[in-house]
Amino acid sequence: MSDQPPPRSPRAGGPRRPGGHRARAGGSARPVPRPGSAPAPSARSSSGDAGPTPTRPLPRAQQPAPDARSDAGAARDGRRAASIHHRAGSPQAPVDGAPAGGAYGGAREGGPGGPPPGGPSRSRRRRSRIPRPLRLGATLLALLLVVVLGWGAGLTLWADSRIEHVDALSDAANTPGTTYLIAGSDRRDGEAVGEDGTEGARTDTIMLLHKAPGGNSYLISLPRDTLVDIPGEGRYKLNAAYSFGGAPLLVETVEQFSGLAIDHYVEIGFDGVSQMVDAVGHVNLCIDQDVDDEKSGLVMTEGCHDVGGEQALAFVRARYFDPTADIGRQKRQQEFIGSLMDRVTSPSVMLNPLAQVRLAGAGSGALTTSEGTGIIDVGRMALTARSAMGSGRTLSIPVTDPEYQTENSGVAILTDEDEVAAFFAEVADGSAEPAPDGG
Repeated sequence: MSDQPPPRSPRAGGPRRPGGHRARAGGSARPVPRPGSAPAPSARSSSGDAGPTPTRPLPRAQQPAPDARSDAGAARDGRRAASIHHRAGSPQAPVDGAPAGGAYGGAREGGPGGPPPGGPSRSRRRRSRIPRPLRLGATLLALLLVVVLGWGAGLTLWADSRIEHVDALSDAANTPGTTYLIAGSDRRDGEAVGEDGTEGARTDTIMLLHKAPGGNSYLISLPRDTLVDIPGEGRYKLNAAYSFGGAPLLVETVEQFSGLAIDHYVEIGFDGVSQMVDAVGHVNLCIDQDVDDEKSGLVMTEGCHDVGGEQALAFVRARYFDPTADIGRQKRQQEFIGSLMDRVTSPSVMLNPLAQVRLAGAGSGALTTSEGTGIIDVGRMALTARSAMGSGRTLSIPVTDPEYQTENSGVAILTDEDEVAAFFAEVADGSAEPAPDGG
């Protein structure tokens, strides 16, 4: 028997020596001569000692190709890898035929076979933490938003379809800012203004609303009796331009007088004034004396009052009781517009669907606008007017003689051409300021 201890075999599951491995020098393994070859001399034989017994190399095992392994071999390799990973303390991957997560509990999150950090399972847990009342409230809010937007779009389209359009704008060169020409027509074919011997149609109310590039907005009353040059007709009162040539001639006359190009023309029949006030319930108007005017029908006592459509219309038309005549009436018209804008934008109207429908129907049915001017533009006009009224920029044109006697038109309002040009130049660039007396 040999004194050398038997060689240790690799432990089960340990790494195997690669094929063709040679023993290290001085070990117990000895080379075995190949058949037919002479034995190699040894160091001990040269010294007279018996040399070590020759050994032969172990035969190399023929390794099967990976895709040719048997199912049993694949399962064995998988179990061996699982055992190694388990001892190393690392998460294991499921092997073929084994349940997901291995035999030692489920796969760890973020490890092989498990969901990555922040994956779907964690997202689901986050969503589930949102309280149910909050989720329900968000859903109801989204539905309410859809309903409101749909209601607004439908109401806008319906109101747009009711507006009458006229080819009113000229081909004048554009000027900075946005300018609206607002005309109140006293056509005698409606219910609000009956037959009084006046032929055709006139414009009792003429206003310019201008939003300057710098942001300032101005509401300017143009007295209907202002003496102006009407293109192709001669020198007449301003409201005669509408009688001669309707909206197009009125636009051209105002552009020539003011130097501002008109971007939008909006005409409101007096029937519409009464209907719009009734649609919003009332407007609050103030007067500084008791009035009982037979021609306009205005009956009011001194002070402020909530009035309906009929009295509001009389308020903007009345002028014979006032010694300032047309000058006093234009101030009352500005007051009416400001009061109407306040009422239209009040919560009792804005949050009331029935009031919105009544206002849209009454307003759009009474409007005549230039081509391309829709209900959205009319809404912008209303906001611009409210801005002008709120900032106190309601202006009056400079007047030279309020009782100028003409040859053919009776008493008219006379203005100075240079003063008017300077006035509208300040309005155009946004530098105009109201006079200390509010005029």
